[in-house]
Amino acid sequence: MEVGVFARGVIIGLSIAAPVGPIGVICIRRTLRDGRWMGLASGLGAATADAVYGSIAAFGLALVASALTTQQFLLRLIGGAFLCYLGIRAYRDRPDAPGGPDTALPADASARAPRRQGLVGAYASTFALTLTNPVTILSFVAIYAGLGLATGQAGAFTPALMVLGVFSGSVLWWFILSTGANLLRARMTLASLRWVNRVSGVTISLFGLVTLWSAIWG
Repeated sequence: MEVGVFARGVIIGLSIAAPVGPIGVICIRRTLRDGRWMGLASGLGAATADAVYGSIAAFGLALVASALTTQQFLLRLIGGAFLCYLGIRAYRDRPDAPGGPDTALPADASARAPRRQGLVGAYASTFALTLTNPVTILSFVAIYAGLGLATGQAGAFTPALMVLGVFSGSVLWWFILSTGANLLRARMTLASLRWVNRVSGVTISLFGLVTLWSAIWG
């Protein structure tokens, strides 16, 4: 029974994290630019936020869920503006290194290991961005109900195991994504990375504009 609950949690975590969105674009770009650890730190931030919302749904914290969903306008406004900011920064980023634009990037981040502050910043930014979408709580509630998993049930062990599975599934996805992106890094040059910055910058900004539009006119 416990194994089944955990396994279903992993599947839920994967299903929530896997759809392509702004966090995925951010994770891929940071991996290509700074290596797998920066990308994985970004993914862990999103996975932690998923676990937070998964906990709210699993433990039946209706008051907290209601408070967050009633503040959708403000949260989406903040999230959309932040995405636009990150998109503009990504677009304007100009990586440089000796050897010219055709210089190949290292296979990992050993040539420019990310500082601890950079990893913490990457983690915190995606954690905050994911939290600005409280509709995720409703997604968890709907999935739990569809699988016949009651929320707010007596005892804490089963909900906690479910949340652990959700977190593990989300982390698994971000590990796969960052590892896959890192494999492409050895084939990239500075010139191609500049194009990645431009495309990802525009994409992230568009996600931000859509979020702002849904907040104001949705």
